[in-house]
Amino acid sequence: MAATAATAPAKMRALQYEAYGEGAAGLKHVEVPVPSAKKNEVLLKLQAATVNPVDWKIQKGDLRPLLPRKLPFIPVTDVAGEVVAVGPGVEDLAAGDQVVAMLNSLNGGGLAEYAVAPANLTVKRPSAVSAAEGAGLPIAAGTALQSLRSIGAKFDGTGKPLNVLITAASGGVGLYAVQLAKLANLHVTATCGARNIDLVKSLGADEVMDYRTPEGASLQSPSGKKYDGVVHCTVGVSWSTFKPLLSSSGRVIDITPNFSAILAGGLHKVTFAKKRLVPLLLWPNKADLEFLVGLLEKGKLKTVIDSRFPLSDAGKAWQSSIDGHATGKIIIEMES
Repeated sequence: MAATAATAPAKMRALQYEAYGEGAAGLKHVEVPVPSAKKNEVLLKLQAATVNPVDWKIQKGDLRPLLPRKLPFIPVTDVAGEVVAVGPGVEDLAAGDQVVAMLNSLNGGGLAEYAVAPANLTVKRPSAVSAAEGAGLPIAAGTALQSLRSIGAKFDGTGKPLNVLITAASGGVGLYAVQLAKLANLHVTATCGARNIDLVKSLGADEVMDYRTPEGASLQSPSGKKYDGVVHCTVGVSWSTFKPLLSSSGRVIDITPNFSAILAGGLHKVTFAKKRLVPLLLWPNKADLEFLVGLLEKGKLKTVIDSRFPLSDAGKAWQSSIDGHATGKIIIEMES
């Protein structure tokens, strides 16, 4: 039996969808049983969650038949909350711990008052880090971190000086990528909309271009530098555009790869191409999440929050993410 600090209610409020392709209108308010923590799991009373583009892309059916595992489905995986109960085999977490977690993508569960998280993707949240700040981390900051490591960034002071380009730098992944790149002592060129140029500069970018201008659309560094790596956070830019902008062994890390990008990346790999397109699939792990939470605690990283919504208005948050104009993270906060 799971060890319990406080008795959870039998039912909870949640939002779920029952069919693909209905967008925010497809999210239905329901009352469902509170889940229970099984082996190597923890039950959380949620305080905050964040909507990522992958959440509504799953609802569109982009990952069918892989996700969701079954309908109806309570979406969202990036959360923060308090541990209510721990299942068998969990030794490093206890009821009452404040945590940040990434839920199992097969099961979802973040748009609810309670959710079950795998213990190996749940980390303690220090008091200096708010629930909203922590909830923004798992997918977006994790993707930024792994993208930069794929380029060769080091965070222990031993890395080489590299030049990187970050596209769509005012989005959820991009804002974390700019900050992490500067922590790794990289030279950062970034693209974003005109209204966010000052923000991206304030987070450390050395050069920032408005993507709507001819200069920004060309993606060429204003200083003429070749890129050792690109963290590509948008769509619609071909490999042929990037290739002449890269150094002799430059890599483009595509965080939203389509089928053609996956094929091109595979071809580059098997032919040992020096310039490569690398499709990135996030590999969530506890060590990365602990590292990122630690940076937040020390003030070396910040979560830029675009907007906050109560759980009762989660549909508006969903639509805001679909609209694609958010600067930073869209946070859903659970009413107590």
